[in-house]
Amino acid sequence: MFEVKLSGLPTNEVREIRKTLSDANGQPLEIKVSDGKANPCRHCLQMIEKGDEFYVLAHRPFNTVQPYAEMGPIFLHKKECEAYEDKGSIPTALSNKETLIVRGYDKNEKIVYGTGEIVPTDEIHSFAKSILSIKEVEFVHIRSANNNCYQARIDPS
Repeated sequence: MFEVKLSGLPTNEVREIRKTLSDANGQPLEIKVSDGKANPCRHCLQMIEKGDEFYVLAHRPFNTVQPYAEMGPIFLHKKECEAYEDKGSIPTALSNKETLIVRGYDKNEKIVYGTGEIVPTDEIHSFAKSILSIKEVEFVHIRSANNNCYQARIDPS
């Protein structure tokens, strides 16, 4: 069986967001101060510490604009942070959630129907492997089961 790699937003993309200070809608980024409870950074996949500033922005984690290219709010540390490095465990930003939506997309960045399920956090890697074994599936998104917000991406490694 092949392995999978879970990743946050790519560093070059995060640097561009921090440089332009604008989101997927061309709006200025909002700056907030974390209460330390529910602000996961989508780059390092760690929770933003209480008192730290962070950006709130609209993000579309797709290269194309088409009906399946979902957009929604995400959070990023205002200060520089290191990209998440997958070591086979669940990152902090996902570990505090009971369930997440895991869904497969094809090479055209469209949902592969029948692949999306609400999955317990400790089953994310194994479920992602099972749907990545489907011929049409190129990558997987992890999204919040409550709000459908983008959390992370999984690719075959």
